[in-house]
Amino acid sequence: MASASRASVPADSFRTISPGRRGEKAASAVPGDTAAATTLKGTAIPVRSVVAFPRQVKGKAGREAARLRLQRLPAAQAEDPGEAAEEEEEEPLPSVPEDEEEAQLLPPVCGSRMRGMWRDEKVSLYCDQVLQDCKAEDADEVMGKYLSEKLKLKDKWLGVWKTNPNVFFVKYEEASIPFVGILVEVTCEPYQDSSSRFKVTVSVAEPFSSNIANIPRDLVDDILEELEHSVPLLEVYPVEGQDTDIHDIALALEVVRFFYDFLWRDWDDEESCENYAALIEERINLWCDIQDGTIPGPIAQRFKKTLEKYKNKRVELVEYQSNIKEDPSAAEAVECWKKYYEIVMLCGLLKMWEDLRLRVHGPFFPRILRRRKGKREFGKTITHIVAKVMTTEMIKDLSSDTLLQQHDDLDLALDNCYSGDTVIIFPGEYQAANLALLTDDIIIKGVGKREEIMITSEPSRDSFVVSKADNVKLMHLSLIQQGTVDGIVVVESGHMTLENCILKCEGTGVCVLTGAALTITDSEITGAQGAGVELYPGSIAILERNEIHHCNNLRTSDSSKSTLGGVNMKVLPAPKLKMTNNHIYSNKGYGVSILQPTEQFFIVAEEALNKRAASGDKKDDKMLFKVMQNLNLEMNNNKIEANVKGDIRIVTS
Repeated sequence: MASASRASVPADSFRTISPGRRGEKAASAVPGDTAAATTLKGTAIPVRSVVAFPRQVKGKAGREAARLRLQRLPAAQAEDPGEAAEEEEEEPLPSVPEDEEEAQLLPPVCGSRMRGMWRDEKVSLYCDQVLQDCKAEDADEVMGKYLSEKLKLKDKWLGVWKTNPNVFFVKYEEASIPFVGILVEVTCEPYQDSSSRFKVTVSVAEPFSSNIANIPRDLVDDILEELEHSVPLLEVYPVEGQDTDIHDIALALEVVRFFYDFLWRDWDDEESCENYAALIEERINLWCDIQDGTIPGPIAQRFKKTLEKYKNKRVELVEYQSNIKEDPSAAEAVECWKKYYEIVMLCGLLKMWEDLRLRVHGPFFPRILRRRKGKREFGKTITHIVAKVMTTEMIKDLSSDTLLQQHDDLDLALDNCYSGDTVIIFPGEYQAANLALLTDDIIIKGVGKREEIMITSEPSRDSFVVSKADNVKLMHLSLIQQGTVDGIVVVESGHMTLENCILKCEGTGVCVLTGAALTITDSEITGAQGAGVELYPGSIAILERNEIHHCNNLRTSDSSKSTLGGVNMKVLPAPKLKMTNNHIYSNKGYGVSILQPTEQFFIVAEEALNKRAASGDKKDDKMLFKVMQNLNLEMNNNKIEANVKGDIRIVTS
């Protein structure tokens, strides 16, 4: 339905078109083969790829037009126009002159059909129907042909042209006006060359409609005249209420937008790829894993930011090159290469993430580069008191020969620790970057109720608690994860003990990497977007008297997307796990999931697994015992209940 709220802007915000410039080629919001990208105070600023020093920015004009357009447009343009304007009170604005026609509300655009597609349906659509066996360098041509075939269904139709506000305004608030939408009549004509395949001819449709209530009709006519009534096709969204052919065109446009927004990478046609469809399938799976929460939110957010940074840096390079009018100076050439290498570095990082599918334990290099200090030269250990003020009451239980240091900052206390030291934390809320750099054998313990000793992560950092110490222990405290991309606790190597702790996860839970060991007793783990405890191949874990609940906390109603729940084991080789007297409940996946390759001899037949995994079914004790023997999995007196998908599941990969 149409939006009930629209934006209005001050009259002096609109561009003015001088009579002498009417009919000239306009500075479009879409940088392409002939046009420009921004308009500032009525002056056209050309933006074209006129100097291509590094090979990275070369490409076909049509691809460049479509791609740069998608990079520059606000993300809100992909939403329904009714959702764009914020419903809030604004200061009174100048009214529209009486002789001006006030724009009517925009009609609703066709709804997204891809949102309802399953993962396999998206893969089939792109890999089997659209791209088929094409090579990466031919993808633009294939997408153009696919779109042109769909456009033959109807040569005229109504749509909402959504474009960058820079086309119409010299000043505006980006948050309140993410795009300018105009109801237009679209005329589809066969494109003459590759540079025009993503262009379409439009004219203002009646009744005059926009999401900007006081936008002048004359200004819209003048802008379209400057653009020669040719706008990027991917900026046009068909409206509802037309025949079924229009819905097919809307889907085709959505397919192409999604391809350039999420699946295409600028380096694709620069490198050889034997099976491009397989690469696209991997990217679809990656996108789906991000959407359904299989990849924890903080990690997914970091991937998106890196991808956006890559796109912005590439646009910066193209714009910088466009401002070089003649042969570049030495300084300009150096600056171009500097920007180019920034792009190459980001490109390499994105490739790593895509190839490794954003492993849930975070970055792909050791988190801790700090060297182990070992013991002090004089052989003594120190007890560090973390409190604003230290009193005799605080230390009455310590022996008289205890060496003490008092700190009001947990980070400072950890920085002063050597192996054998103890850190005692009194009630309060703390942050400590050094918790992600634990290399020495220390004890960190709270005094008082564990709920009152709150240690929160810093959202700007990748990691929260990371250890490669031989033996480190955390006791009687609460760890609260806030936006870090790594696991709430990551054991890289050595052994860590968590005793009587509360772990409130926001992203990934506890990760025990290959060769590391973990003991958790009398603790509570909750809120992880993946598994509460993630055991990597060859790791060791002992879990006793813990509560693990409300994990696999995906932001989706589709619980079939992931099997992760309380505890997840990755087998190759098998980790060792001992579980005693734990309560694992109310997880959206399985209580315990075991991921192992199909070639392992202890894999149980799929039919039997499905039967055993059904919630409420009686377990086949003999079969489960055989699997547990092979997995070094020992379970005694655990209470596993009310998990959405079942209690225990062996998952084959």
